[in-house]
Order: sequence, then structure tokens, then C-alpha cells
Amino acid sequence: MVDVLFLGPGYPAEMPHFVRGLAEVGARVIGVGDQPLDAVPWMARQAMAHYVRVESWADEDGVMRTVHEALRGRNVDLVETLWEPTVVVAARLRESIGAPGLGVRQALTFRDKGLMKDALAHAGIRLPYAFRATTADAVRQAAARVGYPLIVKPIAGAGSLDTYRVDDPGELERVMPWLAHIDEVSVEEFVDGEEFTYDTICAGGRIAHFNICEYRPRPLVGKQVEWISQQVIAHRDVDAPGLAGGRAMGEAVIAAMGVTSGFTHMEWYRTWGGEVVFGEIAARAPGGRLVDLMNYVSDIDAFRGWAEAVCYGSFSQDTTRRYNVAQVIKRAQGEGRISHVEGMEHLLSIMGEHIVNVDLLAVGQQRRDWKQVVLSDGLVVARHPDLHAVYAMADRIGTDLQMYASW
Repeated sequence: MVDVLFLGPGYPAEMPHFVRGLAEVGARVIGVGDQPLDAVPWMARQAMAHYVRVESWADEDGVMRTVHEALRGRNVDLVETLWEPTVVVAARLRESIGAPGLGVRQALTFRDKGLMKDALAHAGIRLPYAFRATTADAVRQAAARVGYPLIVKPIAGAGSLDTYRVDDPGELERVMPWLAHIDEVSVEEFVDGEEFTYDTICAGGRIAHFNICEYRPRPLVGKQVEWISQQVIAHRDVDAPGLAGGRAMGEAVIAAMGVTSGFTHMEWYRTWGGEVVFGEIAARAPGGRLVDLMNYVSDIDAFRGWAEAVCYGSFSQDTTRRYNVAQVIKRAQGEGRISHVEGMEHLLSIMGEHIVNVDLLAVGQQRRDWKQVVLSDGLVVARHPDLHAVYAMADRIGTDLQMYASW
């Protein structure tokens, strides 16, 4: 039996599924989290053999002490995590107990976007032109070198949080106060084009399974315009000419970063002229329910597949790609609690056989802060073998389904 120390079994929301996957492939799971055990979702609780509570993930030294004390007399074969803030402390634990996987230096290269881009530039990957900055003056100097439009984002960030497009010096001054809580930022070239993902599960030193998603529109646009229903499209035909450059880049990035086991989530751009440009990569699964989309494409269980990959170095599921899949994220109009939803019954009547998930806030629930929450007020997922049909369904869901909130 493989003994797995899993950091963060209860949060984010996808984590209990990974813990469940580990138990299903025969692993004995020791969970480590900062929640009381009774606050950990039931799916994770029933899959764990033991749970260690830590005070705060922000105190890495404290986490190390608590975990080592709890592990006395216990065997640990693997240390796994799929949450961005715990990637480095997981690496520290691996090194301290002699477990395989990402070491600290490698983990820091994933977490620090500057180190990441240095490593990939050395490998010949096309990157956005970028400079690090720790002061307001340094940001201004970097902006002068990069030119406008540009992007400002944290060196150690996740997703599009605290990420801003800046079109001129005046806008940079307006954005600067919003960055005051961040120790270091990257000021980089804005790549004008479409944005995609390249998500992988590696097993035994190879890419065992991968998925490519398309953002419609790119998240930086979606997070700035409230009425947009953000779409994520998982592509069935990953051999399509328009995706070939991103796939080849993804394979080169995985090799350059030295990934041999587990999940990675990469984002890349295709400019309007067809050039492929790297965005960033993380040593974790994609968030925003994208693992669900991987499952819907091939009718697999990627949570269990990841567990098999890290525990045994294999991925045995049939990954034949049967569908293109669209996830449409909805935002309610108005403020307060959800008062009513329009259009869902009609959509189910005309495309119900293709809709595989409806997860919207119920009437009476508080509307979420769309600027802070990726999934806003809920989502609808549809799939179809034909890509253009999926585009059409996603657009129809975006326009015909409306949610309303009021006090």
C-alpha cells in the first residue's frame, strides 16, 4: 500500500475528489489541512486514514514542525498537493523525508514567474518580454522598457487574480494603489490574441494524458466586464492545426521544467498572426472546474487517473476523445439574493441531451462577488462531438439564460 501525505484535502472544492481518487486506487491518505476535521468535506474525510491539522499555511516552518511531529513512527511514500500556496511547503516536506517529486528549487521555479521565465528562456521558449519590480518607481521604469499596452501581475500569483492590463501611463498610476499589498510584480508585454490551456497528467516520466481548453473571451477581459458569460471550451480535436503550436510548446515546457509525475496547468497565447507565446505554468491541476471538462471530453475520471499516475506511474483509462465541451459561467444581474432565473427550462427543452451539468445558485442564495470568484453565480456545461455545435450552444446559453438578484 502506498502511503500518501496530501496537503489541503478540504480546499479548494476539487480537492476531496483527488483524495477520493487516492483511496480508490489503494493508497492510504494522511491529510494535512488548516481546517477543523469536521469542516473538511465528507468525501475527503471518509477517504483519509488520518488527519493532521496545522495552524496556518502561511507559517511554513510551523507546518513542518507539526507534520514531522505527527508523522513519528509513520511511513510516508509520497507528498502531494494540488493547491498553489502549498506547492513549496510540499517540496520542503519531500526533501526532509526523502520522498520523490518536486524539490524546493523546482517548486520555486513554478511559483516565481521570474524564475520560471528564466528557465524557459534558456530552453528557447517564446515568452512575453517582462521585468520584475518591487517599488512603484521600478514599475514605471519597467513599463517604459516594455511599452504599452502591458500586463502587471504578481510574481507569485495564481490565475488572473491581481492581474491588470494597462494601456497608458495614466492608467498605470490608477492601478498602482491596487498593487500595494503585493511584494513583487512582473511588468510584461501584453500579447494580443486568443488564450488557451495545456493541462497534463504525467506518469512515469512521460505525459500520460493532456487536455487543451480555449477561453472565450480571455479571462483578463472576462474579469473586467460584468455582463460577459465567460466560456471555457475543451477541444476534442487536439491535433487541429490551430492547436499544434501550443501543444508542441507545452511538451517542450514540461521537459524544460523537469516534470515527471502529477498534474500541470499551463496557459498560452495564439496571436492574431498565428505566433504561439507562453503564458505561465503551475505545478497543480487547473482550477475553475476544468478537471471536470477533461472528464466530460473522454468520459473518464481524471481525479482517479491522477492518483494512479502519482502512485504507480501509469494511466490506464481509455482517453479516447469523444466530445468538445463548453462551460459557461453565469453572473446575475442586480445585487443581493437570487430572485429568479429565466431561460433554463427552454434551453433544456432544445438542447437538454447535450447539457451534462447545471450548477447555478438557487433562488434565495446570496449573489457572489463576480470580481473575486471565478465561477461567479454558477455554470452550465454542454458537450457535442462537433466543435461548431458546441460554440453555438455556449453562445445560446450565454444569451438566453439570465439570472437576477435583488434585495
